[in-house]
Amino acid sequence: MRHPHPGTDGGLPVSLPMGTADLAYHLAMGGRPLPAGLLFGFSGRAPSLESVRARVAERAHRIPALRYRIARESRTFSRVERIDVERHVHEAWLPGDDDGSGAGRLMLSRPMGGDGRPPWDVWLVHGPTGGHSLCYRTDHTFQDGVGAAHTARALLDDDPAGGPPAHRRGRPALSGIASAVADMAASFRRTDKPAFDVPVSGRTNMCQAVVPVARLRAVGRAHGATVNDVFLAALAHAVGAWHQKGTGSGHPPLPVAVPMSVRPRGEECAPGNRLVVARVLLPCDAPSPRHALDRVMARTDALRTGRQREALRLMLTAGPRGIGARVGTRMVNGRSVAGPASSVNFGSALVHRGNAARRAVVYSGLGAGIRCLTTLTSQHDTACLAVIHDEALTTADELPDLWLAALLELERP
Repeated sequence: MRHPHPGTDGGLPVSLPMGTADLAYHLAMGGRPLPAGLLFGFSGRAPSLESVRARVAERAHRIPALRYRIARESRTFSRVERIDVERHVHEAWLPGDDDGSGAGRLMLSRPMGGDGRPPWDVWLVHGPTGGHSLCYRTDHTFQDGVGAAHTARALLDDDPAGGPPAHRRGRPALSGIASAVADMAASFRRTDKPAFDVPVSGRTNMCQAVVPVARLRAVGRAHGATVNDVFLAALAHAVGAWHQKGTGSGHPPLPVAVPMSVRPRGEECAPGNRLVVARVLLPCDAPSPRHALDRVMARTDALRTGRQREALRLMLTAGPRGIGARVGTRMVNGRSVAGPASSVNFGSALVHRGNAARRAVVYSGLGAGIRCLTTLTSQHDTACLAVIHDEALTTADELPDLWLAALLELERP
């Protein structure tokens, strides 16, 4: 049985079973690690490696998610008694990383652990002209983006409070259950994704764009939409414009997997994934970003009113975890979706040794035939769009600018 709040009652169990979502990542990756985590970009003088290690050494043993390793043969998480900080905290130099995306590419390409240690590390990455990044990295089999956000804040922030809001559980509506069943059924059908149905190269690249959060919120207020709605609508139009530019033809609605956190209060830094995914068809065929926003809002309103998040959580965990995990591997797979499209609000800016981060980026590697993953990470007054893609998508670096262009159109009266 999963310990409900590991570490909050004064002790950590010796082992924890993988949950349904953990096992899904384990199966999808064939036991290989899938790097995931957060990157924080700073200006000003960088801290020393010794000072970063000192903070990690001071705090790591008190954070439950950092005290376990993955025992893949038994499909459990096993507690470790000692953390060797020098093997978990590293330093790198990227003098040509002008926009900060190079640190993300380094986190995606650098080999992870594999020696029985807990599957996490921290990197101090020096960029050009005094800029630097602090990167927290874990294995997605072990932790989701919201859990990684809470863990990174607890480990690195001067005042480690706040972070993404906790999920409040409730009962799903019948419409939510019906929609969840439809999502699961659709995941067993191959779908048409012409912009993304290319042979996988296995090499990953990353590009990004930064915007004020106020712009996204203003568009949302003008149309009764959320920041996530605006993100998805602009992404839909960007993909449509990108495909039209490359092929001269329109793109059909694009299925993506939208992760939704089900991490409750008290489990902010608990090991394991606490998420479900909903299938959303991005209206890439909409004639304008405004039309795309209307269609996205209709879908997300249905998700909320039907409480589909709760329906999915209950359906994937009610039976044997192996069955739920197999269904999960179908719902996030390159045969059925182009990839995840994830939005995370980190909250107030991370402050390390008195220096506030200028931006935060949630990132993850690619697996299970996924060609592209898109994240929007909000921190204080800044949002960063990151497009993580297989290099077979040779012009995917155009997507951030096309997303910004779609956002500009949404701002016009």
